[in-house]
Amino acid sequence: MANPVNRAVLEGAPLLGLPDWWLTAGALFQTVWNGLDGRDPTAGIRDYDLFYFDDDVSHGAEDRAIQAAARLFADVDAAVEVRNEARVHLWYEDHFGVPARPFTSSRDAVDHFSSTTCCYAVTSAADGTVEVYAPHGYDDLFGRRVRPNPVLAPRSVYETKANRWKTEWPSLRVDPWPAPV
Repeated sequence: MANPVNRAVLEGAPLLGLPDWWLTAGALFQTVWNGLDGRDPTAGIRDYDLFYFDDDVSHGAEDRAIQAAARLFADVDAAVEVRNEARVHLWYEDHFGVPARPFTSSRDAVDHFSSTTCCYAVTSAADGTVEVYAPHGYDDLFGRRVRPNPVLAPRSVYETKANRWKTEWPSLRVDPWPAPV
């Protein structure tokens, strides 16, 4: 919550009425790295991923959610990227070169990030109650260790992200992609 963008998203997102919504990935783990390094909480964070999961996988429905979020977060000095994770399997192969099975929830989508270090999500209720999802725990996060999660994303995605993160946060230790079995 030291990151004012995270705070704004967590306070505002319940107003969108999106099902199974979560603030995910870099908004969280990169904020922690910034705190560990004594940097501004927002340093190096390119965007803030707001996932939701809705069975209406039409482009129009997702676009309406994106536009509503754009209006809600118009005063936030950051890109809040809203995506329906129920739609990922429709475009993933064209974008990343490998097919994706349909996810069953936003948590399922988080489980498939390219690095275990990315697998964090936070949601909040209208009363301010916060829930955290951290399927791999916190040791790597606070130990500044980037570990591959080869369940969906190809090696090139992991390595590109890890290289950018290592440049932005030099204290990180990056594990190599596992050798084929």
